[in-house]
Amino acid sequence: MLPATALALAVLAALLAWPVPALLARARWPVRDPLVALVCWQAVGLAGGLSMIGALLVHGLAPWGHSLPEAWWSWVRGEPAADPVRGDHWVTLTLAAVLAFQLVGVLVLSWARIARTRRRHRELLELVVQPGPQADARLLEHPAPVAFCIPGARPLLVLSSGMVAELDEDQLAAVVAHERAHLAEHHHLLLLPFVAWKAALPVLPAAERAHGAVRELVEMRADDVALCSLSGTAPRRTLAEAIVAAAAGSAGGEVPAGALAVSATGVRARVVRLLEPADPLPPAARWSALTGAVLLLLIPTALLLLPAF
Repeated sequence: MLPATALALAVLAALLAWPVPALLARARWPVRDPLVALVCWQAVGLAGGLSMIGALLVHGLAPWGHSLPEAWWSWVRGEPAADPVRGDHWVTLTLAAVLAFQLVGVLVLSWARIARTRRRHRELLELVVQPGPQADARLLEHPAPVAFCIPGARPLLVLSSGMVAELDEDQLAAVVAHERAHLAEHHHLLLLPFVAWKAALPVLPAAERAHGAVRELVEMRADDVALCSLSGTAPRRTLAEAIVAAAAGSAGGEVPAGALAVSATGVRARVVRLLEPADPLPPAARWSALTGAVLLLLIPTALLLLPAF
């Protein structure tokens, strides 16, 4: 049973390492519903990591039992293997441990490094910022049009004096609403796994592709949430103009590391999406995508556990 399970997991891991991310990154429907697309990307990342580690672990433990839980328990208790243990079993067990340690370790290190950077920038900014035009915003004296937020236990939303001077009242409200959306929906947590994936597996093309796609979708999702709170005769045009203005400041490197900003990421696609909105994703397509994401997580889990029953 275990050799077939290992093969199935290896095939799934290969699919999630290249063709599935490539197809999802090229698909046109994600811009119609960024939130659903973000759920799908999270499922691809989690299922891919589980499949890669699971395939190696299942093959390595195959001599100790007919299912992964049985084989794992026998191996942990030091019981003799029922079948001969070859060198490839020890190699795959070692690779599984190394890959698991690398993925989890890089995720933890990335989180700690980013959290430390954000804390340092927040402490420095709190020394120089002043009360801003919005109740929850702070004003930073800087000529470039910059807006960003630093998430965390004490989130900080910052507008530069250049941004305040360049935008009118409605455009400024759009920028602030965009940043509030980043903070309210904890978009930094959606980005973190893909930052770690990119750092842990830099040779994997899917890692770079996934990070770029998720970063752009997070910005689009923040645009959508911001639109819901904007008033005026043309909120889409107002937000698009604010995005273009803010992109110049973020492109110059004024945004601190670890911050979320109205950035230059996918500016053209976001502006076109705002000014020429596509039809919303039909409910049937939306639920199909969400169902696919759930199945993507259930398949490797079932392959690892169901043979035990």
